[in-house]
Amino acid sequence: MYEYGSLDFTLRSEENFYEAADLESFRDQDADIIYAHLVKQMRLIPFGDYLRRYIYMQAGYDDNFEQIDLREFQTIIVEAFRESGTPPSFTPTTAKLSTLAKNWLTQNSVSRSVIFLLGFGLGMTVADVSTFLVNVQRERDFDFKDPFEIICWYCLKNRLNYHSFNEMWSEYQSLEPADDDDFLSNRTMGIRDNFFNVKDKDTLMEMLRRLKFSKAHRRISVTAKKYFDELYLSAREAVAKQFNLDEEERTKAKVTEYLDRTENSERLSREEKLSAVARIRNEQRVWAADEITEGDVEKFICCGVPMDSNGNLKKFSASTLAKHFSSKRLSRQHLREINQGKADIDRFDLITLNFFVISQDDSITNNQKRFSAFLDSTNEILNACAMGELYIANPYECFLLLCSLSDYPLGAYADVLEKSFEEE
Repeated sequence: MYEYGSLDFTLRSEENFYEAADLESFRDQDADIIYAHLVKQMRLIPFGDYLRRYIYMQAGYDDNFEQIDLREFQTIIVEAFRESGTPPSFTPTTAKLSTLAKNWLTQNSVSRSVIFLLGFGLGMTVADVSTFLVNVQRERDFDFKDPFEIICWYCLKNRLNYHSFNEMWSEYQSLEPADDDDFLSNRTMGIRDNFFNVKDKDTLMEMLRRLKFSKAHRRISVTAKKYFDELYLSAREAVAKQFNLDEEERTKAKVTEYLDRTENSERLSREEKLSAVARIRNEQRVWAADEITEGDVEKFICCGVPMDSNGNLKKFSASTLAKHFSSKRLSRQHLREINQGKADIDRFDLITLNFFVISQDDSITNNQKRFSAFLDSTNEILNACAMGELYIANPYECFLLLCSLSDYPLGAYADVLEKSFEEE
């Protein structure tokens, strides 16, 4: 069989990562090295590349991967779908399967439903589909609060074909709803474990009845919201702490200016001067975490992004790293929507917040320990939320891992972002 080491995206990314991190100049030139690594070594690996690699490995090719014509992969998909009786879409479509197959093989990203469909069409295992969801799409694993995804999972787990899925989905849609808010309030892993114990279709359907509710009811991950709230509070506390340090510096400057100005004054007694100094210090503002806004958090995390003429942060489309960091910015609008329950929490929200919190932890003075703390704590959070661990082949996640090795992680983060706008 052809040696497909070039297809091991993770291994190749790990090697490049450590080449950059181990450079003797990394400590003094961290931002330049990280930026160069992102621009020259990292690329967003398209979904189509992963799909072609999967087919290549499953088919046991002897040929060089790069030399296989796209139409050959396209033909394999079409034939597999026809043999398994899988339609080109979960919903009626006039598009030809061959056209859709070509799209899937060339697209940068696809919807979750396409991945489930490919699971049925290509006879994937549950583990295969999970890998595509988590490692390829960088999204959460099967959502065990979504009946559609649960039925897909059950069928794939039990090696049932699309026809079986369609029958079960139709049966679910005819079920009488049985609202169960307590069931929905369970943590992500708890609900998943409940379904993992299901042994037959009847038991599955009874549990699905408890998930059937009004479309107005949002299925927000309880576990993800719990971690988000904890991290967001820590982030606000870190911002408040920095605001208070700034206030202290301003107060010291006011006191120094006052004492210099009144040093030779004969009209003021020593007691009057001390009283005035005490008054200046008492007027110092003390910030609390609950006073920190979404905008304040955004300014700290995105401190390397320059302002436009209207005083707003420039859009990432103006950055040379736009493709690498697409949709990764933790903007004040996004934070506000999450806090209002209007937006879902994704893995990058949690990763970015955790990076910021750890970057502000003064108790960690060793770079390697900080790197390990970021890696371990982030993976713990992501695993608890069924979102998969940090993936070094993803440019943004690799960027944060490299920054965590810097003497000043948030400084390196900001410098790289600033550099990306300067070199547009």
